[in-house]
Amino acid sequence: MKFTGVSIVSLAAALSAPVAAYAQPAQSVRFDIGASELRAALSQFSRQTGMQVVAAPAVVAGRRTSGVRGTFTTRAALDHMLRGTNLVATVRGNVAVLNRDRSAPAQRPVAPAPIREVLLAEPGVSYVSGASSEAPSTEIVVTGYRESIAQAQQLKRSAVGTQDNIVATDIAAFPDLNLAEALQRVPGVTITRDSGEGRQIALRGLGADFTRTQLNGMEVLGNTASGMDNRGGVSRSRSFDYSLFASELFNRVTVQKSFSAEQDEGGIAGTVQLSTAKPFDYDGNKFVVSAKGQTNTNTDGVTPRLVGLASTRSGDFGALVSVAYSRIRNNEYGYRNWGWGLTRYAAKNIGPEIDAATREQLLAGVWQPTAQSPSSWHTDRQRLGITGSVQYHPGDNFKLDIDALYGRLWDHRDDYAVASAGANPLTGNTISGAQIIRRAVIDDTNTLRAADFTGIDERSEHHIVKNHTDFYQGVANAIWDLSDRITVHALGGFEESKFAQPVFDKVFMEAKDMAFSYDTRPKIPFNTYSKALTDPNNWALQRLDVQENEITNRYTNGQLDAAYKLDDAVTLKTGGEYKRFVNSGYTWANKVFHNVPTVTPIPNELKHLVKVDTLTQYIVGNVDGVYALIGDPRDLTAKNLQAGSDYRVEEETWAGFVQLDLDTEVGDMRLRANAGVRYYSTDLTSSGNLATGAGFVPVSIETNSNGWLPAANVALDVTPDVVVRVSASRNVNRPGLGDLAAAGSITTRPNGGSLSLGNPFLKPYKATSVEGSLEWYMDDNGFASLGFFYKSMDSFITSSSKQIPYGETGLPLSLLIQGQDANTQYDVRQPINGPGADIKGIEAAFQHDFTFLPGALKDLGVVANGTWFDGERTAFYTTGGVTTSRRLPLDNLSKWAFNLTLYYENPVWGVRVSDAYRSRYLTGAGNALANSGGGIKATNNVDFQAYVNVRPGIRVIAEGINLTNEPIQQFASIDADRTEVYTTSGRTFSLGVSAEF
Repeated sequence: MKFTGVSIVSLAAALSAPVAAYAQPAQSVRFDIGASELRAALSQFSRQTGMQVVAAPAVVAGRRTSGVRGTFTTRAALDHMLRGTNLVATVRGNVAVLNRDRSAPAQRPVAPAPIREVLLAEPGVSYVSGASSEAPSTEIVVTGYRESIAQAQQLKRSAVGTQDNIVATDIAAFPDLNLAEALQRVPGVTITRDSGEGRQIALRGLGADFTRTQLNGMEVLGNTASGMDNRGGVSRSRSFDYSLFASELFNRVTVQKSFSAEQDEGGIAGTVQLSTAKPFDYDGNKFVVSAKGQTNTNTDGVTPRLVGLASTRSGDFGALVSVAYSRIRNNEYGYRNWGWGLTRYAAKNIGPEIDAATREQLLAGVWQPTAQSPSSWHTDRQRLGITGSVQYHPGDNFKLDIDALYGRLWDHRDDYAVASAGANPLTGNTISGAQIIRRAVIDDTNTLRAADFTGIDERSEHHIVKNHTDFYQGVANAIWDLSDRITVHALGGFEESKFAQPVFDKVFMEAKDMAFSYDTRPKIPFNTYSKALTDPNNWALQRLDVQENEITNRYTNGQLDAAYKLDDAVTLKTGGEYKRFVNSGYTWANKVFHNVPTVTPIPNELKHLVKVDTLTQYIVGNVDGVYALIGDPRDLTAKNLQAGSDYRVEEETWAGFVQLDLDTEVGDMRLRANAGVRYYSTDLTSSGNLATGAGFVPVSIETNSNGWLPAANVALDVTPDVVVRVSASRNVNRPGLGDLAAAGSITTRPNGGSLSLGNPFLKPYKATSVEGSLEWYMDDNGFASLGFFYKSMDSFITSSSKQIPYGETGLPLSLLIQGQDANTQYDVRQPINGPGADIKGIEAAFQHDFTFLPGALKDLGVVANGTWFDGERTAFYTTGGVTTSRRLPLDNLSKWAFNLTLYYENPVWGVRVSDAYRSRYLTGAGNALANSGGGIKATNNVDFQAYVNVRPGIRVIAEGINLTNEPIQQFASIDADRTEVYTTSGRTFSLGVSAEF
């Protein structure tokens, strides 16, 4: 372990005091230290206990203590002495380092100032120069996993509300591809995965739209895209996509679960605060470099993962630059159905082999999978992140931090699929072409689990996608100590995230008139075909699709607040904030059919087999070659606008708060608390094109929402090692961006489609929350906690689904594709203000070092946590003009989740294995009552890391991610469990070296 700026010689001197003089922390000692200047009290404390206290002169200067009287352990006595001083002690053995408390009432998070050298001081107390009275408590530079855990626990312990932290090397050294995967180990956090990586988080059973993300103190939003339609495709939502950033760019992540009036409103689930490195985090100059090679078992080759950091300080100035670059190839492949729909067969399409009872079921309609598609999604992804930080700290009364971050995520995908989706398909709501069903297996849920057909036209797909997301942020934080009692803080910042997908080109080939069967009953469904899918002579051109997408998010933020210390125990805070958020975007699309009146032949040299791993090999078209031959446009313009996609949401918010902070004693117990109220007013402008009887009509709708949000948090140290927390608050969550859209979007497919409509008149979610926890800190060796929470939402935005003929939507027939008319059935979905919802949960966490074991076993340790959540909402379905409702679990809520990390760490080498489990969760309400509730089945992901310190500062690291090649299994219908997706993304391994100078 290393203390920032305290030399090894200085520490050795501090630790060289006679061992007999040290009081054992577990022993109780009688103290009688009266109220006095803190400097004198610390000297008396150190002489009595033998504990070495390390502090900066400016940290203790002018501070007083109420003293400590009674029988306490050494650590408990020190904590008593520091109450009301806004200082905390980090104790390792018999050395205590004093620093400013990050959670102190008058303190905003700012960068720590340097501690340079030990100066001569009274016996037992070492004062160090160059340190600021505003320096946060995290002065320890974390060098090991065990130390990072201890640091995170200290931050949790000193907070007033409920929070969890990931600190320093716990992010950079654990086998995490991005921040989402780093966050999955926090109690109450679960993640969704796509293309082999974590992507978005759910916090306490609420989805990503309910979690606010802040970067260096300012709210941010960034979107990317999924390669799979079943997972939403392009992400245009409030859900921050954590796959944007490499985890190495950040040295601390804080998950705030409780709400206080001084926090920004929003994020009913909580707030994730991301902090990048700053120059005053380090003692003097700092240089770090890391290089790794990584590979995935589903792809070929080795790709780089590079990290560099350079930091320098000179007097009152400091500057830092960090860069992280990685490239990874992944091939997620398996089997998917595009969805499940109620499908009716005409009499002529039912073969004579079908018995009478089954025939009647097919005529009335059965739930049938759409397309039955072996598919592959090959991703070549590059990620670049650059941070810059400049700090100016001229003395103790003024601090200025300016931070900037640029990030770019590139995706180049080759996607492949073969499906029964030609001119005579198994898609849509009716079967009425040349298709004949010869065998049918229908279960008691009216689900067609397996079937044989003739007269089926198969369709292959080759899809090339190139997209990128650019993220920019600049934010400045300034803090002034106007006097010993008044502190002023100001923040100003701007963020922009722009997703662009200029290439989205598809070639569809068609193979006519074959016998076909599918069976969805095995874990991995399978198909059979009567013709060779690998024979290029069986395939001709069916259709060409082109699409271009763009999404832009912009935040402008300004804050000004002040803290006035009424006395040593009470601080009054007040402040105001302005925030402007704009989300805009569009989709351009063009579809051209080339199978009318017959399919278009193309030369065999423009056909090839799937070039990546796949369940079944088949012929696809060469995208570049086919477009060049046919001549269809690949570069689109505004005239190709997809109806309803060009909506814009703008929010302008003014907010203010008043809050009282308390830090005092009740008997022999330390009491910390805050209570206040926040007021907000948000003007919303939603503009776009609404669906009307005359088609899509341009419209702009303005609404306002406002309210008062009271909050109170209490932390009571009932003993020196036990903390009890209780919180109650009112908070608000703004609706999803797509839900607020003054627009509608249409998705077409053979013999059917879907229409999604927005609703600008949606009301915000408003929730009343209560929570509590009991936390036991076992000196430096462990930690255990048990907490609960309950959130009651006045109203909950839910989905309304209808299955109606397209002619009843009121939209023009010109939006339909070949083969559709006014009688074609469409699924129409729209969000509505539904009845309220509630969610409750229990969180348990445990960490312990096995120091009680003999010999080398003492270097073992464990970190574990588990959660139980329960919450429901109401969904509405309309079929045949009849509306019904059903209570469903909240989307993204896993009832059970567990995380377990076993680690072994000594000065030379270390290894740890981590397991993350989450139970089944829903991702949507489904399209009908009989098909309600679709989602993803339980997952269990195992990762590991091992390292060897070859010399001081140089480490060799080996990592493995997803060791069991855990599949993603997506289903439709919470009752019938209809298979929708089964894919695997392979195991990822890396080997590299890191060096620190």
